[in-house]
Amino acid sequence: MTRQSEERRVVVTGLGMTTPLGGDVSSTWQALLAGDSGAARLTEPWTEQVAVPMAARVKVEPAEVLKNATARKLDRSQQLALIAAREAWADAGTPEVDPLRLAVVVGSGVGGVLTVLEHDEVIATRGADKVSAFSVPMLMGSGAAAAIGIELAARAGVHTPVSACASGAEAIAMGLTLIRSGRADVVLAGGTDAIIHRLGLTCFDQMRALSKRIDDPRGALRPFGADRDGFVLGEGAGAMLLESEEHARARGARVYARLAGAGLSSDGLSMTAPDPAGQIRALRAALDDARLSAADIAHVNAHATGTFTGDAAEATALSAALGDHVLVSATKGGTGHMIGGTGAVEAAFTVLSVRDDVLPPTRNLNRPDPEIKLDVVTTALRTRVDAAISNSFGFGGQNVVLVFAKD
Repeated sequence: MTRQSEERRVVVTGLGMTTPLGGDVSSTWQALLAGDSGAARLTEPWTEQVAVPMAARVKVEPAEVLKNATARKLDRSQQLALIAAREAWADAGTPEVDPLRLAVVVGSGVGGVLTVLEHDEVIATRGADKVSAFSVPMLMGSGAAAAIGIELAARAGVHTPVSACASGAEAIAMGLTLIRSGRADVVLAGGTDAIIHRLGLTCFDQMRALSKRIDDPRGALRPFGADRDGFVLGEGAGAMLLESEEHARARGARVYARLAGAGLSSDGLSMTAPDPAGQIRALRAALDDARLSAADIAHVNAHATGTFTGDAAEATALSAALGDHVLVSATKGGTGHMIGGTGAVEAAFTVLSVRDDVLPPTRNLNRPDPEIKLDVVTTALRTRVDAAISNSFGFGGQNVVLVFAKD
């Protein structure tokens, strides 16, 4: 990221999401603070073919929100993204924006994979003439961003970062760059994924990333726990409306927080094993970009997937970059791991922590790992939060750190 000097300040004026905890921001946030979980045992017939038949599906089905004429042209991941984007746009007051100054950036780790799988099955069982005429835009990775860009008539650019579990966070970081550079005044940024399917569950299980606690789905994902054994696959989408401060002030917009900075790095080491050194570089770059010190950070929403090596690496990085004073939450115990949606949703959680001065609890941390020297929050905690960090780390060693601060 470029050094913040005379760059335009960027603020968050709208939030949207649909997650395993709720169909919108308010219901999700309240369920998260209450320590709820969206994980459950799956009961569909196809789950008999998988070793780990549990996941965290969205609380509200897209069909309950979208008109059928819209939904049938979109992959499930695109449906979730559109729902989150519409909420963020409405939450920001449906701003009047010059289309030439409006951009969309929506990341996805996998894209329209359910469309690929479903339409391949259609060809095999019903014939090629039954494949939807909308299948190409439904399956393409940029489909969610494109659908939102079309709905909003965005003409300053539509982009799709693909960086595994960091995709949603990278989209927000790119939105920051677009506004600072002067290319856009407003950016709808976020992330989405929906891959709860026998293939998705089997692939993650084969790489030993999923928890095996199928008899206790709600207690399965145990961030930073001594007994952690992997994550619960989730689905969902998050979105936020970013604006230059002058644009937001000119229209009298309500501001949640300021997007103060972002830090990006790559490990260049392993496809699946994280490197704390790469995460430390991203953390320090984010602080530098935000012109803040480690002492200014009151809270971190950790990536913390509940995998043994991933949580250990992140704990090492946080201790090295921020020290021992910072309070840490790990929210995937409630939402599951939403892949490309996770970075955007957790960024929104961090914004809400800054706005409300409250830290969400970390579920299922009954036996903290004695090797992890972090102050992990296990019950919702009221405390002053002037600045907070959201971490997102993806397979391939892709690291994104976002810094939000009170405006």
